Amino acid sequence: MKFPIDGSCQCGQLTYKLFAKPIMVLACHCTECQKLSTSPFSVTALINSNDIEFTGELKEWSRDADSGNKNNAAFCPHCGNRVYHYNPADTDIIKLKLKPVNLLKPELFEPSAHVWVCEKLSWYQIPDGMKVFEKQPL
Repeated sequence: MKFPIDGSCQCGQLTYKLFAKPIMVLACHCTECQKLSTSPFSVTALINSNDIEFTGELKEWSRDADSGNKNNAAFCPHCGNRVYHYNPADTDIIKLKLKPVNLLKPELFEPSAHVWVCEKLSWYQIPDGMKVFEKQPL
């Protein structure tokens, strides 16, 4: 895989360059991610914050996480695409929500585990052999 990889929000106002592969990719089934993705789960790539560079305007909002930490969300103020989440008490890792769509190797963003399966929709079947966690493993 050749880096950097470029990505953008829907309207293109916000762009990014990813300089290294994700630490881990998760499929999150929590109800908040179901709302975010308007689907059974959202895919989240954990990225070292030094391995990604953003250009463009971002807005943020925050909510309390189940752990008691803050979960800040950054999004494009023009098209509304969620870009990433982060814990303001630990900014070394971001949770990238906006994946590049024209990857030569799409498996780079294939989930290696499913989290918050305690809130999973009953009709979705997790593939056999996949790691699963009832809540957040990290």
